[in-house]
Amino acid sequence: MPRKPQQERSRATVDAIIEAAFICVAERGIQTTTTRHVAEIAGISVGSLYEYFSNKEAIFDAMNQRFVSDVVAMLQPLIPSLVRLPIGEAIKLMLGQFGDFLNRNNQRYLKCARQAMRVDIKDYMEPITRLLMDVVMQHVMHHPEHMRLRRIPAMSYIFINGGIFTVIRHLSEPAPPISYEELTEGLADMVDHYVAQELLLTAS
Repeated sequence: MPRKPQQERSRATVDAIIEAAFICVAERGIQTTTTRHVAEIAGISVGSLYEYFSNKEAIFDAMNQRFVSDVVAMLQPLIPSLVRLPIGEAIKLMLGQFGDFLNRNNQRYLKCARQAMRVDIKDYMEPITRLLMDVVMQHVMHHPEHMRLRRIPAMSYIFINGGIFTVIRHLSEPAPPISYEELTEGLADMVDHYVAQELLLTAS
């Protein structure tokens, strides 16, 4: 049974394996990546790799968890700005930063994300969904007029999960029919229009 890394050296080895897997998947894709490829890039033997991961699926699982945790770490510093901006501007800022995040390191994350979207990445999204729900609640606290919006929890759930699905769908297409910038503008406009309409309806 693979062992959990306890010492700093072991954790460094696990990090090197996950990092090598990101590079490998970006270059080769999920189907043709093997544990031997990953071990070669990580600079370790296949036997050493199997001390920490039982197979390549276990490595992909760790990659998905790392991807989600890195997205959360990217979003958290933005929260003070996001909760103070108008809702549409907040969405543009958040999705713009996410786009920059995906394009780092020669689009390694973007290439891996396109591969990951073909498996059950939705099973790993709960930390991101939870963070975004918290951002919505904080945003309402900073914009008291939004307390007039009806069904805030339900509509937040719909917009967040619908938005995540739309972004995932866009990333999974090698030649999407619209640009990422158009997607960002569309999602921001959709939420903006909903909020404006709700505020009009509840103005009296």
